[in-house]
Amino acid sequence: MVVINLAVMTAALVLATMMAVDLIGHIWRRRNLDKLRHPVTVWRGMVLCFATGIALRSGAAALVLWGWNPLRPADTGALLMLQRLIDPVAVTFGLSGLALAYMAAPGMVMQLRRRPHPVDFWTALPLLKRPAWIVLLSLLAALGVVATR
Repeated sequence: MVVINLAVMTAALVLATMMAVDLIGHIWRRRNLDKLRHPVTVWRGMVLCFATGIALRSGAAALVLWGWNPLRPADTGALLMLQRLIDPVAVTFGLSGLALAYMAAPGMVMQLRRRPHPVDFWTALPLLKRPAWIVLLSLLAALGVVATR
């Protein structure tokens, strides 16, 4: 169970951080073109909130799991305290994303119905290669750490 938690939390940290950095780059490059109430800006802000919340929450959990040491309980306790301090911030980001989604839903639905566009997920499937490798490498790292403890 420790291997699964360690692998999932590590992969979630890396993937959510990658998404947040990518979105921040898009927001920065398009800052002069995208208006604050534009659907793309709202969508980017919403996903950025979710990605940041996931990165913080899974990062804190991964830190505790990576730093777990039964021989030094004070260190483990400090990591658990840090996790407890980070968790409310992570949840705040997640709830902010939900609030953006809830407030933007009527306008987004109306806009998407006005000018619908097909979404072809299959052409974007190769984009999942890097995340799949990250999950696999996280699993291998977790196996190695747990096996050598």
